[in-house]
Amino acid sequence: MKRDTKKQAGFTKRALLIGTAQAAIFGAIGTRLYKLQVDEHSKYQLLAEHNSISERLTAPERGLITDRFGVVLAGNQQHWRALFMAAQAPDPASVLDNFAKLVPLDADERARIAADIGGRPGYIPVLLKDYLEWPEMAALEVNTPNLPGVIVEVGTSRVYPFGAGFAHPVGYVARPDQAEAKANNVLALPGMRVGRSGAEAANDDVLRGSPGYVQTETNVHGEVVRQVAHDNGIPGQTVALSLDSGMQTLAVQALGTQAGAAVVLDALTGEILAMASNPGFDPGLFDKGIPTDVWKGWMADPMHPLQNKAIAGLFAPGSTFKPTVALAALKYGSLTPDKILTCNGSFQLGDHVFWCDNHTAHGSITMTTALQVSCDVFFYQVALGVGVDRIAEMAHTLGIGVDLQLDIPHASPGLVPTIEWAAARGVHWAPGNTVVQGIGQGYTQVTPMALATMMARVATGVEVGPHMARRIDGNLQDGSDIGDWPALDVDDRHLAVVRQALFEVVNTPSGTAYGSRLDLPNMQMAGKTGTAQVHDNTAAEKQKNFNDATMAWADRPNGLFVGFAPYNAPRYAVAVIVEHGLFGAQVAAPIAKQLMTYALTNDPAGRDIPLTTKVSDAGTPS
Repeated sequence: MKRDTKKQAGFTKRALLIGTAQAAIFGAIGTRLYKLQVDEHSKYQLLAEHNSISERLTAPERGLITDRFGVVLAGNQQHWRALFMAAQAPDPASVLDNFAKLVPLDADERARIAADIGGRPGYIPVLLKDYLEWPEMAALEVNTPNLPGVIVEVGTSRVYPFGAGFAHPVGYVARPDQAEAKANNVLALPGMRVGRSGAEAANDDVLRGSPGYVQTETNVHGEVVRQVAHDNGIPGQTVALSLDSGMQTLAVQALGTQAGAAVVLDALTGEILAMASNPGFDPGLFDKGIPTDVWKGWMADPMHPLQNKAIAGLFAPGSTFKPTVALAALKYGSLTPDKILTCNGSFQLGDHVFWCDNHTAHGSITMTTALQVSCDVFFYQVALGVGVDRIAEMAHTLGIGVDLQLDIPHASPGLVPTIEWAAARGVHWAPGNTVVQGIGQGYTQVTPMALATMMARVATGVEVGPHMARRIDGNLQDGSDIGDWPALDVDDRHLAVVRQALFEVVNTPSGTAYGSRLDLPNMQMAGKTGTAQVHDNTAAEKQKNFNDATMAWADRPNGLFVGFAPYNAPRYAVAVIVEHGLFGAQVAAPIAKQLMTYALTNDPAGRDIPLTTKVSDAGTPS
């Protein structure tokens, strides 16, 4: 019994020692597990996520551009594209080789991809191929195990439902260049576009939106196991322009195959209702890539389709400049409304003879008649009397030769010369230079937008300024309502006299634009025709009363017309130029009549229909 008691006591000690050791071991393990799972949970969770979860940014959907009534002018369409997350690929070069077997990559594309991989953060995917065809997309999906890091997704591209006719006011987008992508990583995202012209460029900051992200879990082979999180980002805002798509379409159709431009303004607010520049171009090609032959064709086209003639085309205004000369002379007293000057068909200054149009002798006439019949000799004399500097001063007051602060990029202010301007450029300013300024020739260069602005200011007597953005995300922009524009520094009585003369240009049988008077009851248009020489006729040609119609197209005069309506309560102003179209009364005034008839019949400026619903795609032109 004593031996058994001793054995039992020994066993109890050993069990106690073993139990204590076990308890200590399990305690240590438990303490370590507690430290790992509780105290250091966030640390190891982060490490685990970095090992198995990758995150990439995604481009937001670009905002829509609509006309004033919600018709989509620039929208988005979906397409397939292939991206590459190089960090998920054990051997990126091998992956690219496998990809190229399924979707061919040329040398330039391989070079671009290599540069992008080496120069971008890991969370920025690299574009492998855009605009995948269905068989290409399917082949990539089937071969996913051989393409770690390759992602096939749905992207969006810009679409312009109205095409070339709206290309200049709406603009176009293109991929960011290397400098832009380096300066802003967001711009390096596949699918990001930058506005390069028109409303796309002017409103690029609000159209871009904010990027989203995708988190995916990958295995050790770089294959995506599941999507952990996804955020689409914030799409760009909708920009509603002041354009009336119906009027813009009419302007393009009216110009037809002729090179030129047409602008219609709300004379009270300055909103641009139509801004056509002809010919246009396909703006969608800048998003997808312009074929070499198309680019060469644009560059060789003498009609310059890439130039927005409405805001950047510079033209001699011809006789459309005469109202400006008249107002300058009236302001400084060198001309009165009833002053009579004589036209014998020509005006001699020194040994040089300046002819009236078609060598016509208009006799003794006042300013009203001189504008009505567009007498050059009358305005030769007026220009000499008032002087070039005062003409320039009035031109600037009316919006010609100055920065109009347009909310559209690449606009030109034009030029109205002064003595100081000439001296700075070594130009000897002779009286003959002033003479031709009186009829809008010589050094003066204007844009159709400036001419429309001039007419709006003459019609209203206020310093109205043109602009195109109407609403951004539904919020009415400044200047889109009848505002407090400052009054012009021009006597109202002088404006009234000039307006009456412009009325007679269109509405009396002897007026140069009588053939383009409106057919609407109780509504008249006032305006001024212009024919601006682009070819310096020789003395022999002038002596023979040379016929411009026999000249080569590029040497023929430009035809112009400016106007406003209704005469008694001005609301719309118009300017039209047909390049090398010969006579403004024959080619430009009829187009202005069509546009003004549309404006007065549909009254887009008098109707306010804000964009109340979010449009999700490009829609259908209507």
